[in-house]
Amino acid sequence: MSDPSISVDDCLQKVRDAVAAGKMTDSVVGNIQSWLTESRYSQYVPQIIEHVENEKWQELDDAFWTVIPFGTGGRRGKMYPFGSNSINERTIGESAQGLADYIKEIKPDSPWKFAIAYDTRHRSREFAELCASIMVANGFEVFFIDDFRSTPELSYLIRHKECDCGIMVTASHNPPSDNAVKVYWSNGAQLIPPHDKAVIAKVADVDEIPKADFDQAVADGKIHMVMEETDAALMKEHLNVSFAGPRDLKVIYSPLHGVGEFNVKSLLETEGFTDLEIYGPHREPSGDFPNVPGHVSNPERAVVFESIIEEAKKSGADLILATDPDCDRMGAAAPVSMDPAGEWKTFNGNQLCALLGDFVVSQHQAAGNLTPEKYIVSTLVTTRMLRRVCEAYGIKCNDENLVGFKWICNVMDVEGPDNFLYGTEESHGFLVGQYCRDKDGAIACLLMCELAAMVKAKGISLHEHLESLYKKYGYHAERLINVRMEGSDGMKKMKELMATFRSAPPKTMGGLAIKSVADYGSLKRKFADGSEESFEGPVGDLIFFETEIEGNYVAARPSGTEPKIKFYMFTTVAPEESSDVEKCRGEMEARLDAFAADMEAFADSV
Repeated sequence: MSDPSISVDDCLQKVRDAVAAGKMTDSVVGNIQSWLTESRYSQYVPQIIEHVENEKWQELDDAFWTVIPFGTGGRRGKMYPFGSNSINERTIGESAQGLADYIKEIKPDSPWKFAIAYDTRHRSREFAELCASIMVANGFEVFFIDDFRSTPELSYLIRHKECDCGIMVTASHNPPSDNAVKVYWSNGAQLIPPHDKAVIAKVADVDEIPKADFDQAVADGKIHMVMEETDAALMKEHLNVSFAGPRDLKVIYSPLHGVGEFNVKSLLETEGFTDLEIYGPHREPSGDFPNVPGHVSNPERAVVFESIIEEAKKSGADLILATDPDCDRMGAAAPVSMDPAGEWKTFNGNQLCALLGDFVVSQHQAAGNLTPEKYIVSTLVTTRMLRRVCEAYGIKCNDENLVGFKWICNVMDVEGPDNFLYGTEESHGFLVGQYCRDKDGAIACLLMCELAAMVKAKGISLHEHLESLYKKYGYHAERLINVRMEGSDGMKKMKELMATFRSAPPKTMGGLAIKSVADYGSLKRKFADGSEESFEGPVGDLIFFETEIEGNYVAARPSGTEPKIKFYMFTTVAPEESSDVEKCRGEMEARLDAFAADMEAFADSV
């Protein structure tokens, strides 16, 4: 790039003028000034000045309006060559260096060990090599998975090699424009307090970022390529948590252009599910996700299954499975009846949580190892049907956890993994076993196949089996709505909306009176008559609107990984009133529609 034609001072004045003219957000000035004047950002100065000269105000505003934060899953965002609010070589490097600084502070003496893996996204391999090079320069021994592999395999590797920390380069199910680092602790789980805030503070203080030569570090034995070893060891762990039973099942699987084919295909075939088809249009590993609707490879979206369902009807498949790009989430679809050529429906996350929860617990009961000390773990915004399952089997249900699988894994470590049966969250995350500390799309696929084969052998479909669970535990229906709020204005509106929910919440929702508002930020519950009480629970930016009918409520929280607010809506009918599932479904869907309309209208009014 040629030398800039204007000085840094002139450039900053142009930035201030653009802000004054309303072309950029006020907050960009300080961030751009830092990147133009501090030596650690010197290599980016010509590019920034060129953008200013060409008046690329929107690009500059997007890149600098804030400092890209650590959310529930790490540091995630849109890739751009520079900028404090972008994923680029500098912000990725700061993340790795800050992690190294923190580990060395709390553990001053070596050896230090670090694990890393990456997915199919653009620049993932480049960012993985960068992180590895930085950790080597900081004195770490590095274990590197030398091809596309899943997030749970990285979690397992950390535990397998007794590493101090690890990084997974992935933006999970975000759009192709994005990438990220998920940061992991020595237990194989993502960071929780106090480590998360301490690492963030170190990242903010990073100045110099030393780097070793990657190829030389491999040659010197400072970076170990461990893919084949880790693959084999993880396979053994997966097989240890499988359940015996029928294997007569025809399955179509989609990796959604991500890493999942290796883990899922090898596991299912080893376990006897050999009638397996990989869906061709989604098979190519590609960060563009070219054949997925909207190029968003998220198995939570029913639309990604539409073309696969058409293929399944022709081929007579019994089950469709899909995993997200880093293979830590699983989605599924199945025929409504036993006729594969008939109607198909996808399962939402809460339905999958309940289906697999009941299956796992029942299998342990059948094996004779179910005791009152056994437990399952979920989150505050996951279906309460899991409570009914646990009550029926006489085991514990720990579901008072914040959103994020790291909190589920924290319960495993606090309560002890020996009595852990199953962890799950509504965003399609599932785990059994002790081998890792994150959700695992491959093991979730295996569990779904085992369940589907079992109910097929009984002559019923998965959807019919789910209806039998509704009759047993009570009809439960849930829905998630995402309200996107992009950019600096979006962040401001999110904060205003959450503040309004706290200060002046709606009085009714879906025609039901709101009897109380439970704020997990303050751990205070405010009642409609103005009184309030304290309650125990985890502290987080989460609000529950509890209606006059027990089990019917809505939760609101800002996403920790994307610019949006999430509304989680819940309805339920008692078991004794759930014999007519179709009637319950119609009434509860209408109630969810009303909840959604009211919450969206309230959000628009702020």
